[in-house]
Amino acid sequence: MGRLFGTDGVRGVANSELTCELALNIGRAAAMVLTDGDRRHPRVLIGKDTRISSDMLESAITAGLCSVGANVVHLGVVPTPTVAYLVGKYKADAGVMLTASHNPCEFNGIKIFSGDGYKLPDALEEQIESIVLDHAQKPAVPVGGDVGSVTVAQNVVRDYIDHIKSTVAFSLDGMKIAVDCANGSASRTAEKLFTELGATCYMLSDCPNGVNVNDSCGSTHMENLMTFVKENHLDAGVAFDGDADRCLAVDEKGQLVDGDYVMAICAADMKSRGKLARGSVVGTIMTNMGFNRFCDDTGMKFVATKVGDRYVLEEMLQEGYNFGGEQSGHVIFLDFATTGDGQLTASQLLSIVHRRQANLSSLASLMTRYPQVMVNVAVTPEGKLRFYTDTEVKETIEQAKAKLGGNGRVIVRPSGTEPLLRVMVEGEDPEYIGVLANSIADVMRERLA
Repeated sequence: MGRLFGTDGVRGVANSELTCELALNIGRAAAMVLTDGDRRHPRVLIGKDTRISSDMLESAITAGLCSVGANVVHLGVVPTPTVAYLVGKYKADAGVMLTASHNPCEFNGIKIFSGDGYKLPDALEEQIESIVLDHAQKPAVPVGGDVGSVTVAQNVVRDYIDHIKSTVAFSLDGMKIAVDCANGSASRTAEKLFTELGATCYMLSDCPNGVNVNDSCGSTHMENLMTFVKENHLDAGVAFDGDADRCLAVDEKGQLVDGDYVMAICAADMKSRGKLARGSVVGTIMTNMGFNRFCDDTGMKFVATKVGDRYVLEEMLQEGYNFGGEQSGHVIFLDFATTGDGQLTASQLLSIVHRRQANLSSLASLMTRYPQVMVNVAVTPEGKLRFYTDTEVKETIEQAKAKLGGNGRVIVRPSGTEPLLRVMVEGEDPEYIGVLANSIADVMRERLA
């Protein structure tokens, strides 16, 4: 991770860590780096999620961009993948999304896309950091007609929905689904999209008020959706996070269908139709062992990367793969999108269910999931650094690995977006792996919190 950028952009508590001054300076630096002075008035799209601080940061980063001559186009509240898609469609030079994804409302963040719709590579993020933090390059100071302008795009929702619909070969006619928008960006698009695809939609958490984004709803809080689908005898449910770049699902029995199951269902379907490039799926080190076994059993190759959808995407682009994702629900269909897209994922998944005239539970049963325990440990920034060198923490982790042997895994890593260390233990006995996970977490709290 860099000094400003984590695994998914710049993120922090809005107006405290992520200040207006910082947003303004990032806007200036991004325009300088992404256009390299090639254009007098580079064009930059800005989208935002529903959190109350997004308007404030939108104004700040807009000012920064315009102050170096960039012309800004406001998209309003949209999902992150809408920005990534429209950068290309609208022939813009860059795109900015203001969001803290699955985090609570007090957080916000800045994601930047280059003109090809992809998130910035590390090298460009480092250039932006050097301009902002080290003043490595002085921004131009245009005056008069050389100052940038601001306009508002008019057909954003229509253009995005039409794009998603164009990827779905089989409608959802007759399906009854619940849609949890996390009081986030999907609130602007999801009901229209899935209704036009033919489904009868029951909407949950689609009334954002600025502070209720991800508040006991969405893909990080699946309980309400699971209960709603089961009690109302629906075919399925889908849930998004605050910026709708991830999707988790619920089957007709009210059971969770996480990103690994979604990937298994979609990958198997793509393989059966000859659409899975190189017969391979890209996941991360956190992908469940059951998915690895599923790939072996079905003749697919599984490729693991570091945690973070950016690393999944890098591997896909480098090696010519077209499908990958994470357990958290970031799924990338590279034939249709340059980033994870929750509503695209939901559309593809539900279309498979309908086309096969099968229950989602029966499709998910193709993969057997190993029990997995996750424990998050809040630590100080100093503790996050000491994690790499603390002898007692290292010994505790190695002892847990030895106890599991070849019948499980232990992965401990710093979060790329939050002040947390994440402990994941996987194995055959849920009770035993829970004990191991908590024993590691206890030592880390004692040594690093």
